[in-house]
Amino acid sequence: MAQPLKDMINRESVGVLAGGLAAAHPAFPGDRFVAAALAGLDGLELKDRVRRVSAALHETLALPFPRAAAVLREAAGRAARDGARLDMWSGWPATDYVGAYGTDHLDEGLATLAVLTPYATGEFAVRPFLDRYEAAALAVMAGWAESPDEHLRRLASEGSRPRLPWAPRVRWLMEPGPTFPILARLRDDPSEYVRRSVANHVNDIAKDHPETALELLASWRAEGGTHVGRVVRHAARGLVRAGRPEALALLGAEPGNGSVDSLTVDAVVAVGARLPLTVTVRATAPGPLVLKYAVRRDGSRRVFHLGEREATAAGQTFTVRRSHSFRPVTTRVEPPGPRELDVIVNGEVRATAAFTLTG
Repeated sequence: MAQPLKDMINRESVGVLAGGLAAAHPAFPGDRFVAAALAGLDGLELKDRVRRVSAALHETLALPFPRAAAVLREAAGRAARDGARLDMWSGWPATDYVGAYGTDHLDEGLATLAVLTPYATGEFAVRPFLDRYEAAALAVMAGWAESPDEHLRRLASEGSRPRLPWAPRVRWLMEPGPTFPILARLRDDPSEYVRRSVANHVNDIAKDHPETALELLASWRAEGGTHVGRVVRHAARGLVRAGRPEALALLGAEPGNGSVDSLTVDAVVAVGARLPLTVTVRATAPGPLVLKYAVRRDGSRRVFHLGEREATAAGQTFTVRRSHSFRPVTTRVEPPGPRELDVIVNGEVRATAAFTLTG
């Protein structure tokens, strides 16, 4: 079983951060920092652990923020020069410290995040600066989009996402437009790491402003680029799931193309088990077939990706086999009872099968 992420913030990660800080600032009380950071740590979840270590850093570094920020930058610089072990788990509390205690100092705070982000992304820590300084902070991030460092270019896109997971909302970023210059600069970036962030950013926009996202993606498709197809496909996934014809058209998938010859599912599946399904799809014209399936019950309809196929001729068939998990998860309760499974081809329901989920 994989180690819980929260356990990655531990004595070892705190010790690595302490060693880096002591090397950069010999007066730093490393032992006292480690003791303060570890006090009660075991009873905390991931983000609370990060904040506990960050608070211990604030308590023990005990310098005005501009001087403390200079120590953090020196520690990161030494890690780069010496191949030290500063990484995501030792560095995340340092970025959190910047976001929690440095917002009175825009220039020093963002400069420090820029140095730290190759080790531990500053996407969460940059949010308070965006909330407070708006255009001034975004202008700095636009400069990051020009950096030779892919981590910093990604931070320009990821840190300004309207719906960044685990992060507080920044009200003015929820309106479309402010980040478009950053996205335009990075949409055809040579790094897939950066491009995926751009696509996720546009997918965020689509949740609140679907028409704007469709227009933006259509303009990118028209402008072209080495990676435009993959970026548009990933960015439009939510719109495709929703069956928007314009999104399907961006993928070249014509609504109405495709029928279902057969759909087979088990009649009964137990909570905790997997439901196998087999579907044979027939193209009615050449072109892409975007396949989804939806699981429905009273008051709920959830859509999942089934696959994509490229038909070279009308009448060509494809058989797809998948299984759907009904494993319980803490964020969702699946009550036993009747269900229906829809197969969706290029945005249109083409077949339905009934089954029962048992306890």
